[in-house]
Amino acid sequence: MPRTALLLSAVLLLAVVSPTASRAADDPLPVPVDRFEGEVPFASQPAEGIFTWGGDSDDPPTLRLTARADAPEGEKVLTGAYDISGYGGFTHDFAAGLPAHDWSAHRGVRFWWEGRGTGKKVPFEIKDGGANGEASELWTTTFTDDFTGWKQIELPFADFVYRTDYQPVGGIDHILGLTDMWGYAVTLPAGDAGTFAMDDVELYGRADQALRASVTTDAAVYPVREGGTATVSVTVATTASAPLDEPVTVAYATTGGTARPGGDYTPVSGTFTFPAGTPSGTTRTVEVRTLRDKSAEPAETVPLALTVTGARAPAETPEIVVDAHGLPYLNAALPVRKRVADLLSRMSLREKAGQMTQAERAAVGEGADVTAQGLGSLLSGGGSTPTPNTPEAWARMIDRFQLRTRATRLQIPLIYGVDAVHGHNNLVGATIMPHNIGIGATRDPQLAQQTGAVTASEVRATGVPWDFAPCLCVSGDERWGRAYESFGEDPALVQSMETVVQGLQGRADGRDLKNDDKVLATAKHFVGDGGTAYGSSTTGSYTIDQGVTQVTRRQLEAVHLAPFRTAVDRGVGTVMPSYSSLDVLGDGQGPVKMHARADMINGVLKGRMGFGGFVISDWNAIDQLPGDYPARVRAAVVAGVDMMMTPYGYKDFTATLIDEVNAGRISTGRVDDAVSRILTQKFRLGLFEHPYAQTRNASKIGGAAHRAVARQAAAASQVLLKNSGGLLPLRKSQKVYVAGSDADDLGNQTGGWTVTWQGASGTHTRGTTILDAMRKDGDVTYSKDASAPTAGYDVGVVVVGETPYAEGVGDVGNGHSLQLSAADRAAVDTVCAAMKCAVLIVSGRPQLIGDRLGAIDALVASWLPGTEGDGVADVLYGKRPFTGRLPVTWPRSEAQLPINVGDAAYDPQFPYGWGLTTPAKSPGGGAATLRALAVAAAAAERAGADGAGRALVDRARLIVQHKVGAHLTAAVSKPFADADHLSLTGRYGAALRKLGEAYRAA
Repeated sequence: MPRTALLLSAVLLLAVVSPTASRAADDPLPVPVDRFEGEVPFASQPAEGIFTWGGDSDDPPTLRLTARADAPEGEKVLTGAYDISGYGGFTHDFAAGLPAHDWSAHRGVRFWWEGRGTGKKVPFEIKDGGANGEASELWTTTFTDDFTGWKQIELPFADFVYRTDYQPVGGIDHILGLTDMWGYAVTLPAGDAGTFAMDDVELYGRADQALRASVTTDAAVYPVREGGTATVSVTVATTASAPLDEPVTVAYATTGGTARPGGDYTPVSGTFTFPAGTPSGTTRTVEVRTLRDKSAEPAETVPLALTVTGARAPAETPEIVVDAHGLPYLNAALPVRKRVADLLSRMSLREKAGQMTQAERAAVGEGADVTAQGLGSLLSGGGSTPTPNTPEAWARMIDRFQLRTRATRLQIPLIYGVDAVHGHNNLVGATIMPHNIGIGATRDPQLAQQTGAVTASEVRATGVPWDFAPCLCVSGDERWGRAYESFGEDPALVQSMETVVQGLQGRADGRDLKNDDKVLATAKHFVGDGGTAYGSSTTGSYTIDQGVTQVTRRQLEAVHLAPFRTAVDRGVGTVMPSYSSLDVLGDGQGPVKMHARADMINGVLKGRMGFGGFVISDWNAIDQLPGDYPARVRAAVVAGVDMMMTPYGYKDFTATLIDEVNAGRISTGRVDDAVSRILTQKFRLGLFEHPYAQTRNASKIGGAAHRAVARQAAAASQVLLKNSGGLLPLRKSQKVYVAGSDADDLGNQTGGWTVTWQGASGTHTRGTTILDAMRKDGDVTYSKDASAPTAGYDVGVVVVGETPYAEGVGDVGNGHSLQLSAADRAAVDTVCAAMKCAVLIVSGRPQLIGDRLGAIDALVASWLPGTEGDGVADVLYGKRPFTGRLPVTWPRSEAQLPINVGDAAYDPQFPYGWGLTTPAKSPGGGAATLRALAVAAAAAERAGADGAGRALVDRARLIVQHKVGAHLTAAVSKPFADADHLSLTGRYGAALRKLGEAYRAA
């Protein structure tokens, strides 16, 4: 039976025979949602259906429709069993392909529930607005199972409150409109096994106007300069924008606050009415005039109380704020250190604790806690975005949060942070660069700086002044799920790419940070996160991420600390410690979580290195420290962490920090140091003068100029590992057969940390796939699985590799491997057996392909090239030469891992630094030429002529690669890789000697 017919027949039946349909004479008939007689299947989106969910595989309940003689309605009821350790429940989603349901005529939703007398609260959610049930706002209330037997539970819509922590993050309009409803959900109690029974979900009662009409103000906070007038707009709105059925009265009065009536402002009070028939959206205004005096003062507040009759009142009382004025810290002409000292002297402990606290935007809803808690910072975690996800919406959202700081006494602006790790990757339509592993492959510091500059411009134009990038880890194991976040396995390579810091921040002295195209950078993760041992992680199912790095003091200094010394020299503004533990052999401490290592944070970073910025924790990292919560707070703060990223636990952190200081377990000096560091960066960013989004460059986001940089970076990141017979570059005249899972998948080529934390396959942002780019240049036929006929083609191009992941989720052994998928292997085998073939590997790390290497004519490490597939096509078709070089060692087998340049035993598939060039002209010279180049390189080294020295090494490298061809041996690979490292450290003479050794071994 069609759903609409079912509803109509059910309504008529209910009106005639239902014993539960008691109602007032003017109430509409109840409308059934679920009768549980089989009319709604167990299914999932996009079809209509009931489905279960939970925190892990054991948490979803089991459901069935059970015939019961005691069924309150019909013959069957919904029954289920559950044993939930985390969270679990079930949902009824309406079909996404059909219009949403209109519940606005009713008072609420009700259903029969068989009580067990547990005394536990059971959350019940309804889904409002958005595209479908899984992209709607969630509104929730609860009922208590404190009875036995069947009972009809009535939940008025007026009792539901908006959830700030789930889909869609940030909400749609935060109004329970009831005209576009997508279903409901029940969350079952956790902790004890149980059963439940439920029947007859229906809409009941007549909606009152107070539910369908609301009064709102155009803002929660109205800052005004002393002597100015604040204008508060008061608007009445109704569901479906219908005119008012009944009058709505609003009484207003200035009352309370910190400002003095008659001294700081002129009190106002009064009443106005929106008559019946008033159109939805009608606005009245209330003006509040402030008064001048001659005193320098902090900000003062004037609440405007609104009493509403006939409609829902505003969720918050709007506040007029007389801006702080005349105080030294507000004087932009003073040196930053003096401004910081003055502001710090005026702050209470509670205000200081707020500055040391960072919350997730989704946790603070509309932002009232920014004011109430005096928060110093907010962030967007991966995928935490406004709706819609546009530059304009980002700017509005951040301005809305920033506005909340105006209602605090000292009006200290927020510093908002995002993980823009390869472009403004949370923003749909942003320019997405290759991930860092691809940038490392370019060996081009100037290009790295350009990518940072593009990222900074796009991030700052959305109102965000702080980027949690770059990652300066030295990645030592390809099994790590964060390997692509590293520039490479050689600390010298990582250091050379740190020009990205200048791209993000500008000059090292910080003078450019206030510009509207620069952001504060973050060096992460301090220290040693790239050296964690496989199997050492204690986080869930992770195998290597957040594990233990065991090193000698010498290894620590040379490998893991070296990039941070460079970052400090470059003026990086913030540093983020690693989740991982550090075990320095011989220091007697054993493995210690980095967030608690005072010897590293206070002693090395802030002390010996002279880092003057502030240290921000990683996401909830404090919760991984040992001890109770106060002990964890104490350990991290005393160790030198200045701001704690506590996304949803910010209230607990602030309160605990205050308690620890009052108890004398954290010194006031440590707090003052942390807050001074944070305030310094806020002043340098110009946030006190320009707290709101500076959007002048918004039109450049995703624009041609920025995409040109990304395209260049994608092209320069391509590493040609093999090119038998000069197969590449392709010619436009050739008929090309393209196959493989990653040829036409923008999500796969952008990887993790793209729009969402883990990323996703498919099209979720704007860009050009490798296939689309190739189609612009040549005669291309595409068959993803290589099932189309292969006869008649000149060459095949198979684009294979990984699907997106991030962090420990992507660890090898945690559902991932370094092997190509079965489908990818089949595509390679089919195409390479039928024609000459080039294989492109789109991945965040090397893939094991040695068993097929003999059948492959050309092999390219494409890494994760970002949104600009044109860059890949540019080198495939010879518009640009292949110039990329391996930033990591390409192993023969997983048994070799970890394998890195400098290892005593070193026999990889391709060595660190390997990368063929096109056009593949034979470089002139042999052993004699190499000897001459070595002499010249040594002279260049003595003269400090780095450009000349690198050019000489590059020429020698080509000579060696030409002689070696495909016959790489351990005797060739080790000196070849060592030469690349030596060149990066400026030892050009030694590099030439190593290349000579490789040449002789070939």
